[in-house]
Amino acid sequence: MNAPLAERMRPLRLDDYLGQTHLLGPDAPLRKSIEAGVLPSMIFWGPPGVGKTTLANLVANHLKRPFYKLSAISSGVKDVREVIQQAEKGGMFQQGGSVLFIDEIHRFSKAQQDSLLGAVEKGTITLMGATTENPSFEVIAALLSRCQVYTLKAHGKEDLEHLLHRSLQQDPWLKKRKIDLQETDALLAISGGDARKLLNVFELLVGSAPAEIPLTITNDYVLSNAQQSLARYDKDGEQHYDIISAFIKSVRGSDPNAAVYWLARMIAGGEDPKFIARRLLIIASEDVGLANPNALLMANATFDAVSKIGWPESRIILSQCTLYLASSPKGNAAYLAINRAQDLVAKTGDLAVPLPLRNAPTALMEELGYGEGYLYSHDFPGNFVAQEFLPEAIAGTNFFKAGSSPKEQEIGKMLYQRWNDKYGKDA
Repeated sequence: MNAPLAERMRPLRLDDYLGQTHLLGPDAPLRKSIEAGVLPSMIFWGPPGVGKTTLANLVANHLKRPFYKLSAISSGVKDVREVIQQAEKGGMFQQGGSVLFIDEIHRFSKAQQDSLLGAVEKGTITLMGATTENPSFEVIAALLSRCQVYTLKAHGKEDLEHLLHRSLQQDPWLKKRKIDLQETDALLAISGGDARKLLNVFELLVGSAPAEIPLTITNDYVLSNAQQSLARYDKDGEQHYDIISAFIKSVRGSDPNAAVYWLARMIAGGEDPKFIARRLLIIASEDVGLANPNALLMANATFDAVSKIGWPESRIILSQCTLYLASSPKGNAAYLAINRAQDLVAKTGDLAVPLPLRNAPTALMEELGYGEGYLYSHDFPGNFVAQEFLPEAIAGTNFFKAGSSPKEQEIGKMLYQRWNDKYGKDA
């Protein structure tokens, strides 16, 4: 039993793959491509432990394609070129071309990604990349435009519980043990939706108990015994997402001391400064927002600065921005407003744009009434005149609601003075 439980439980058939029915269920896009034997270059984007590497292996095996695997952490341009040369040499004997899987493709530099372009364009290789980061930021545009991006979702409770029970039924080592899995909530909470982490922690818990004694897994047992197991499992930095979560929540919670501590933990763990800067950009809009509009300017300047400057100096810039955002007043009105608007769009669909708001570039459109009745705001006192800008079916819907911060209250008061009761006093 040399391989970890997570490795031993990797599915061998596509039908045994866990979850991701939005991609692999009946009539799902990736399933259709696989069944048609048409395999575009693609990037799997999703959190750790959702099966990106497993899916790449299964797809290649299902289509009987030669499969090459590289890790962006340890591979360079030389390794990429060697794989491409092997694929070219074997091309005449292969059906449909070779598959090159690159794990953590977001860690590839521009030059390394550039080295893939020619082979992808010619079809010498079908690229499969896996990333936990948004490909729009981390993959060069030329390569991204030649790839289909598939988003993998974190596993739900049902999927993870099914995986645990399947492991107990199928794994030879676990079958030898007398294990009573009574409760799973603590295991699932620890795993955070990461199937690999779940199986590894479960294996460590079982392995740390005497083999000759029946083992009952309860939430209390997991919580009282998991700390040591987690420390052993986490020696290679698997707390990455827990630490970034603690960092974000500390800034949101206006605790600059805790925020700078978690920042130091990320730095000690070798985190990419641009990754941290992107999180600060999101916080500046999602959690500070209109309560301090300068926060977004600060965060954007931080991202620009750390893109130009490496370690160790970037730590100072990140610290400055972290302390500024943590110390800023907080407001999430912008975040909530777009959520409300998107929810309504999903429910109401493509409502017609009111005629006064439509563009009228042709005489025919003018005859049809496009733009008729529109009032040019700058022709009126204070550059404002009340008129309807929403489709008739949702007229008067209030998406923006001011929070408790002084700046948002000031904006809400101004809107109420202009629109009176149209959007309500809580605007």
